[in-house]
Amino acid sequence: MRLLANDAWVAGVDEAGRGPLAGPVAVAAVILDPQRPIEGLGDSKAISEAKREALFPIIQAQALAWHVVFVTAEEIDALNILKATMEGMRRAVQGLSVSPSKVLVDGNRVPPGMPVLCEAIVKGDAKVQAIGAASILAKVARDRWMINLDAQHPGYGFAMHKGYPTPDHLEALRKLGPCPEHRRSFAPVRALMSPPLL
Repeated sequence: MRLLANDAWVAGVDEAGRGPLAGPVAVAAVILDPQRPIEGLGDSKAISEAKREALFPIIQAQALAWHVVFVTAEEIDALNILKATMEGMRRAVQGLSVSPSKVLVDGNRVPPGMPVLCEAIVKGDAKVQAIGAASILAKVARDRWMINLDAQHPGYGFAMHKGYPTPDHLEALRKLGPCPEHRRSFAPVRALMSPPLL
């Protein structure tokens, strides 16, 4: 995994939760401190939950700046998932306490309206340390949100599947119907919003 020239002012940005049927998209932006390297950064999906939880406070403590935002299910329905994710990336960068000279985002799209030069890097969470750090912050923050959501809306299993369309989640949706945190614009949820047409 590479560090970049002038890394002190490069922000890495990544998201978690584009695919679930419920809950927000979490987006994180991180500017790492080259003088305080962090071991074990990378794609949050390739790191164990215990390792992500261990790295979460270390990133927060040792980064030059970090910020996490949540784009709600309601906003996702209003904007669509792609636009909501792009908007979350813009908000995350704007929320940093230090203004970056450049932004590197995971993926193949550059969010519109970024305040500084921005570059998209496919599989960036495995290639660039700052994006890997953002991936971990976004994933842990969203998982914690979904665990809290499980207590507010019991029966769906949010603490287990985190809102993803697992068989258990789909079965709970059929039995209970959507809760306020379900994304109405996603087909499996939308199908349950009204009786099927005859």
